[in-house]
Amino acid sequence: MMRLLAIFCILISLAAPAAAQGRETLGRGWLLTNDLLGDTHDRWRSGSLASSRVWGPGWNGALPGRFGKVIELRFNGEIFSPENLARPAAGDRPFAGAVSLGLHTHFARGGIDYAVGADIVLTGPMTGLDDFQGLVHDVLGGRDISRPVRNAQVANDVNPTLVIEAGRDLGLGANARLRPFVEARWGFETMIRAGADLTIGQLGQGGLMIRDPATGHRYATIAEPHVGTSFVLGVDTAYVDSSEVLSSARGFRLTDARNRVRAGVNWQGAKGGSLFYGLTWLDKEFKAQRESQIVGSVRLKLKF
Repeated sequence: MMRLLAIFCILISLAAPAAAQGRETLGRGWLLTNDLLGDTHDRWRSGSLASSRVWGPGWNGALPGRFGKVIELRFNGEIFSPENLARPAAGDRPFAGAVSLGLHTHFARGGIDYAVGADIVLTGPMTGLDDFQGLVHDVLGGRDISRPVRNAQVANDVNPTLVIEAGRDLGLGANARLRPFVEARWGFETMIRAGADLTIGQLGQGGLMIRDPATGHRYATIAEPHVGTSFVLGVDTAYVDSSEVLSSARGFRLTDARNRVRAGVNWQGAKGGSLFYGLTWLDKEFKAQRESQIVGSVRLKLKF
């Protein structure tokens, strides 16, 4: 745990000067995902939290053209688990807790929006996520994590990860936009992903949206002036070369493609309060996975 805190302190200390150099806090956002909010099971991509805080010299509704002008401090925590936490089937995925912290920058060039950054991803018992899930199950109900599952979980490790995303908004009329994108990751999971998101409604225009790595849903970090409701649809597919939580050293064979389909609704009130709820269908990630799953995502912002 001390190692975990030390690494996080280093990253936060790197973010502090970036925030101080003529920058102000532009916004923050988060997205909570859990399969209990989807198909009501507790398995595989069990739950995650994505959170971001953004700094910059100001915001005029568009990304700057210079690398490093807008800085994002990004946190992610995720729990991966077998289908049965007490007696998993042979060949099912091991329990894994993953926590990451990273610095990213957002800019636009040639009509393309870019997000480029690096994360430190920590796995294993040092994250404390096995104890956290056990506590949640004690309070809310659910299977206890058995001792063999804890002992077989993904080991303590530190995985530097690079992330690059490029996307572009294409107008489809006054209230609809299509955003094709390409994303590449190297490190914790090495993959290349391509897809598109369709937004119907004014919300999501003029602000900065961050893509959740678990579902692909984009969550707002910079407040927008629009009031009302918008709907989002998205689909993407990825080729995954390697995964630290589905290691070939443990005998896992990754699926040929990792597909996702998502839909959601976002509401924002006149005082700035907002609510988002979305569902994501996640295709099987490894050959021995019994079936696909559906997870739910939520974000609530209250303003009085």
